[in-house]
Amino acid sequence: MNIQLIQGNFNAKDALAIITQMIHVKIKYHESKISSNNNEEDIKFREAKIKRLQKDLFDIRNFILDSGGKINIQSEIHLSQ
Repeated sequence: MNIQLIQGNFNAKDALAIITQMIHVKIKYHESKISSNNNEEDIKFREAKIKRLQKDLFDIRNFILDSGGKINIQSEIHLSQ
């Protein structure tokens, strides 16, 4: 099953806002799992994911701001068993 989450052209400001909010949702998810988990290995894994997401957001922000024009975003979720 596939779900088209985002599809379209956006100005740089809107594209950055959409992507930033999506990444923040993922970061908050991992933070909530850290606070409810006592497994040190899982906590380290989630902390590493959060750092990677923060770096990805930094890189994306630079890419979008450097482009200065329209940004095409295509985002689809693929669900399988």
